[in-house]
Amino acid sequence: MNAHTPVDLASLQPRLPSPLQEADDERFTRHGIRLLLKRDDLIHPELAGNKWRKLARNLRAAAGRPVLTFGGAYSNHLRATAAAGRLLDFPTIGVVRGDELASRPLNPSLARCAADGMRLHFVDRTTYRTKADPQALAGLLRTLAAEDAYVVPEGGSNSLAVHGCTALGEELRGAADTAAVACGTGGTLAGLAAGLASGQRAIGIPVLKGGFLEAEIERLQVATFGDRQGDWRLADRFHFGGYARTSPELDAFAADFEERHGLPVERLYVAKLLYGLTVLAEEGAFPPGTRLAAVITGQPDASR
Repeated sequence: MNAHTPVDLASLQPRLPSPLQEADDERFTRHGIRLLLKRDDLIHPELAGNKWRKLARNLRAAAGRPVLTFGGAYSNHLRATAAAGRLLDFPTIGVVRGDELASRPLNPSLARCAADGMRLHFVDRTTYRTKADPQALAGLLRTLAAEDAYVVPEGGSNSLAVHGCTALGEELRGAADTAAVACGTGGTLAGLAAGLASGQRAIGIPVLKGGFLEAEIERLQVATFGDRQGDWRLADRFHFGGYARTSPELDAFAADFEERHGLPVERLYVAKLLYGLTVLAEEGAFPPGTRLAAVITGQPDASR
């Protein structure tokens, strides 16, 4: 694909709107709650869930130029960007947080990125933290001889991504009272909440600890819409120690949910979301009669 060539995302045949399926689960029904699964994981086999919604407008804006983006060693965002580059024939560059020598041989996630044609560039954590600084970014682009690249931030979360995720909220209008989603960088919740109708609310389950996410989501909404949008809050008790961390309890919960509902449960985001909602239901956080939609944002990675 040449630079400034329109990107034909329709050729990838995304499944939109994504299906909404009811899950009969006594842990919710005994509290009068209807659990609905918003199956964004079925949008596309390689650009599943919020990755499609966050990347689509950015890929149109890139118009065939190389796309440079950022992520950790197990970043689903890097995987999706690399897959998009292969499917749509444009170059991709992944700036990876971590030491290259320590990352060799590549883990299955980064190996998949490389197999899809992504050029991987490793930086230490101190350098990685400067990725949003304009001067540092300009220096990085020069180092990589990628001054013409279209830059997508970590997790894909920018105003175009937030706009893309408003469609998720719009698809749930009239179908749910509360919509919940796992949060990494916050872009999906920022768009979801803005797309919901008046009277609906959104809950985010952060998968990282640190307490910084509320300010970041509000920043994204202000940058995108001019002010805070929608009725949303965070439930930040369910990160299980931080990103990419799980526990035997969480693994057992996810395996049980898979057996109950025949739904493959991705462990780093979706399992924490579903676990958190189960605890909140038990605590009485949702009034009887609530239609609770859990957004299934991704698929398990069989290679990990």
